Amino acid sequence: MVQKRSRTVSLRPMPSKPTEADPSAPAPRSGTLAVRIVRAGLERRTDEADRVAVEAPLEIQLHHPAFGAEPMPFGATMRTPGDDAALAAGLLYGEGLIQSATDIEAIETSTRRPNVVNVRVQAAVALAIPAAVRRFSAGSACGVCGTTGLDAAIARAAATRIAPGAAADLAVLLALPRRMRESQSKFGLTGGIHAAALFDYSGAMLGLAEDVGRHNALDKLVGENLLGGRLPLANRIVVLSGRASFELVQKALRAGVSILAAIGAPSSLAVQLSAASGLTLVGFLRDAHCNIYTHAERLRGP
Repeated sequence: MVQKRSRTVSLRPMPSKPTEADPSAPAPRSGTLAVRIVRAGLERRTDEADRVAVEAPLEIQLHHPAFGAEPMPFGATMRTPGDDAALAAGLLYGEGLIQSATDIEAIETSTRRPNVVNVRVQAAVALAIPAAVRRFSAGSACGVCGTTGLDAAIARAAATRIAPGAAADLAVLLALPRRMRESQSKFGLTGGIHAAALFDYSGAMLGLAEDVGRHNALDKLVGENLLGGRLPLANRIVVLSGRASFELVQKALRAGVSILAAIGAPSSLAVQLSAASGLTLVGFLRDAHCNIYTHAERLRGP
């Protein structure tokens, strides 16, 4: 059974050693930080209170019999604190290390080491040590950074197919950016947080994740649904606050999303991968219009 912990939970003795992802000052758990600023214009300057998005490192430690007694560092990513268990689960799922929530024995976070998450993988899951470990320090905008080969990532993503299914109304899709923005508490406070939101075809919001990194936001959303037993996300729409890159299309395909819509632009590889895999890819999503790059038959409307 997957366990999401807010305090240290030890199923067996766990080594504790300093890591680069464990700074001395814990990041605020709210995801935002109060700061004082000078708001300056040509006619006046004022001292005001403001809030900025928190960016802090998270180190993921993998525990598996293949690694012996010591955990294996999977990598470190810069993220907004909160939903770390979902972020770790979504990242491991997106990378193909786990295939379902049952592959995870436990996910453990600690208030003593708030920037480290320990993932215990079931002993029955076959993990190849070289393939499992991503020895890199990733920025919050990083997707396939540090993987051993981009070709392998492309081949794995291209093997996924989104089956034909029901169509959604274009009018419903166009209304989703406003609904997502209204639910983004951290964006309203800072203006510097990305979001990934999940909707059904009626326009009902089924989940939302925020993070300073757009890849992390989608990993959190996917991880939450993975741990909740709600994958694949067939006949579901995911809306992204930024652009749609190859990595985000890859993560959406892995989760079985039918429609991926971005406020920003898609990349060429994102379009090519979506076209080959049966994913409906939308860019420049606005209240009155959008660009449908692939599989427009999944959206009804003029």
